[in-house]
Amino acid sequence: MSRRGTQAQRGAAPLVRFDAVQRAAHWTTSALFFCLLATAIPLYFGSLFGTVLNRHTVEEIHLWSGLALPVPLLVAALGSWGGRTRRDLRRFIYWSRDESAWLRTMGRARFRTGKFNPGQKLNAVVLGGLFVVLLCTGAMLRWFEYFPVSTRTAATFVHDSFALAATIVVAGHVAMALAHPTALRSMFSGSVPERWASERAPSWLDEVSARDS
Repeated sequence: MSRRGTQAQRGAAPLVRFDAVQRAAHWTTSALFFCLLATAIPLYFGSLFGTVLNRHTVEEIHLWSGLALPVPLLVAALGSWGGRTRRDLRRFIYWSRDESAWLRTMGRARFRTGKFNPGQKLNAVVLGGLFVVLLCTGAMLRWFEYFPVSTRTAATFVHDSFALAATIVVAGHVAMALAHPTALRSMFSGSVPERWASERAPSWLDEVSARDS
């Protein structure tokens, strides 16, 4: 085989980006979120009740979907199977000086991208914060008898506002995923071509190469 053919074959070689545990956690969380969204609509617009399910059933589905939302990530991060998930969570926490500069300049600063670019990191951090607030305020609205009226009123406003914000952020995430099909396919297959990593995530490719060497 020619040298050019060998290089092309190596460039197309798959690299594991997400393992089965991470993919299962991602899609389970996605299903729970869209279940929350589907049940939130009739809860907000009361005139829709009775079209498919009664109010009590919708409330219970919404409640338990919300309580279950953090479970897939927690399960994926625990035990011997959660090594990749724990490493990726640390990536979201750590921001290099170059990545911070990229955010400050609205993407004009150049740097070598890691496994996740700053936009993806920001998306994960924002969604994580929104989900925590939604979980806390949702619990306050469900077990309202423990809180004064003023607190329940504030919790309702915060819950509705943050739910709208989360929906907008998730919609943006879906739009970006559809605009980058190779990255989207990696959430189904788990892998990306080495050529893609060298172009879109060179720092991560260096990390993988050093770990495998």
